[in-house]
Amino acid sequence: MEILKNIKERLHGDVSEASFEGANIVLYTTNEKFFKEGEGKIKEIVGEIKKRIELRADQKILPDKEEAEKTIREIVPEEAEITEILFDPYRSIVLIEAKKPGMVIGKQGSILDEIRKTTLWTPQIQRSPAIKSKITESVREVLFANNNYRRKFLNSIGKKIYEEWNPERADIWIRLTFLGGARQVGRSCLLLQTPNSKILLDCGVDVASHGSDKFPFFNIPEFDISQLDAVIISHAHLDHVGLLPYLYKMGYKGPVYMTTPSRDISALLALDFIGVAYKQASAPLFSSTDIKEMVKHSICLNYNEVTDVTPDVRLTFYNSGHVLGGAMIHLNIGNGAHNLLYTGDYKYAKTRLLDPAIATFPRVETVITESTYGSRNDVLPQRAQAEEEFITAVNKTIERGGKVLIPELGLGRAQESMLVIEDAIKTGKMKKVPVYIDGMIWDINAIHTAYPDFLSSKLKSEVFQDKNPFTSELFSRVGSPQERKEVVEGGPCIVLATSGMLVGGASVEYFKEFAGNENNSIIFVCYQGVGSLGRQVQDGIKETRMMVDGREERVEVNMEIHTISGFTAHAGRNEIMSFFNNMNPRPKRVIINHGEISKSLDLASAIYKLNRIETNVPRTLETLRLK
Repeated sequence: MEILKNIKERLHGDVSEASFEGANIVLYTTNEKFFKEGEGKIKEIVGEIKKRIELRADQKILPDKEEAEKTIREIVPEEAEITEILFDPYRSIVLIEAKKPGMVIGKQGSILDEIRKTTLWTPQIQRSPAIKSKITESVREVLFANNNYRRKFLNSIGKKIYEEWNPERADIWIRLTFLGGARQVGRSCLLLQTPNSKILLDCGVDVASHGSDKFPFFNIPEFDISQLDAVIISHAHLDHVGLLPYLYKMGYKGPVYMTTPSRDISALLALDFIGVAYKQASAPLFSSTDIKEMVKHSICLNYNEVTDVTPDVRLTFYNSGHVLGGAMIHLNIGNGAHNLLYTGDYKYAKTRLLDPAIATFPRVETVITESTYGSRNDVLPQRAQAEEEFITAVNKTIERGGKVLIPELGLGRAQESMLVIEDAIKTGKMKKVPVYIDGMIWDINAIHTAYPDFLSSKLKSEVFQDKNPFTSELFSRVGSPQERKEVVEGGPCIVLATSGMLVGGASVEYFKEFAGNENNSIIFVCYQGVGSLGRQVQDGIKETRMMVDGREERVEVNMEIHTISGFTAHAGRNEIMSFFNNMNPRPKRVIINHGEISKSLDLASAIYKLNRIETNVPRTLETLRLK
């Protein structure tokens, strides 16, 4: 590669090898003095070529792992509480996991620098989750077990980006095809095409639908999996990432870009997706091997980190305020010829869990926005009012000796509810009763404790000060059918259980047991998809037929039903309008998706009237030309 050759020539034999790690350049050296003192020369080259370059020690001069580990433990203060040290010899990296990562880094990176110069290994730091996370451990094991493959894979991505890169290319055109998620909530999937690139934005399933309506349309001429350059995931809800492992089953071998929390949660949800299929006696769409392939091919980015994903597309993630690790996807296409913002799902208001979505970008011509709560009737109540309504509904149920069921999305919604409950009990606004957590919520809580940097500034500071609400003794995990039986037979309590729409999972089991008793309540705090049992209950059905102990039985619905829309992790109508009013720069075109037809059309009309800019509400399989 010309760029690598030029760098090696400029560094006069100090570099033994130069390769790519995705869009970044990594240089390896056998010269210990240059490794310790060569940063100045590297910075000079970075300033000229405007690409990220990292200098690492060649395997040949690295001390062995045992010796390096002993040195690291001597350098790092004991109070940092190192929990694990893992070595990746193929990339000369050592991963240090600690309960207090700041103490491994040191003031202005002083301890990290000492580790690097003393051991010659390049240290990377990770926080130990306050709640043990099997999935985070498994993901890391997959990455380290395949570290030689990863190095070759990342190098091949870089070669592809730089080989075909030509900033002077003039014949830029951009087409966007909606394979799912247009005029509906579910199966979000968009195909972006340029002369150089084919990129998939999200790859979800519609859990509330049946048959082929559940999945995006891949059986169209434009979609050829062998021609796909990259997949970019906005966040880890199933309607945005549920079908991603299936792509790898179908033979996709390219990269998937997402944030680190999204990677871990996507793997967890995909494993649960398999489990639910088995429980429903249907063949799962993919296997755990396909999930491993997804992890092996993941490239994780932080917010505001810029990277090339193809020769003519540059990606930046911005906080979306929706869920842990959720991102707005900003694409700079054709060396600045067109800038596209795909919002994914977003929340333009501060919540207990997350800071609000970003509304300022370098450049934007086109925005694709969600419209889940986009109609003029979707004006959400103030968060404080929603919390008061929630606390009142819980207190009334507990006072009459009932049980409260809150069907939750395991990611985002459940954690927000837990924070409200924990604060209400702590401040005496809610009676102290057992709060049971069932389904995947506990595992997802663990991932929240592993990545506090993605949480709201207030919550992050609580986690750093060891006041982590997710580890409060108020919450009890339900981990077996026997424990679930004890909850059902016990006294007044609050149960948070997945799934959020009552389509499979623990929430359905509790619903069967709680529904007939008028003292009990169900509180809906998240969106209920059309066709889901949750939507039917919300709409007031009085009975339904369900499988009980292997046979179908009639279940009466006598419990009290509450819907609290103010808790949603989506932007309400006012928030969406406010987002576009405050957005800087102003886009020239807005495309509406991820909403029921009436809501999408209503929002498009309002944005057009207020801003006098072009709006589109595409149908599924429709293709729009952006440039």
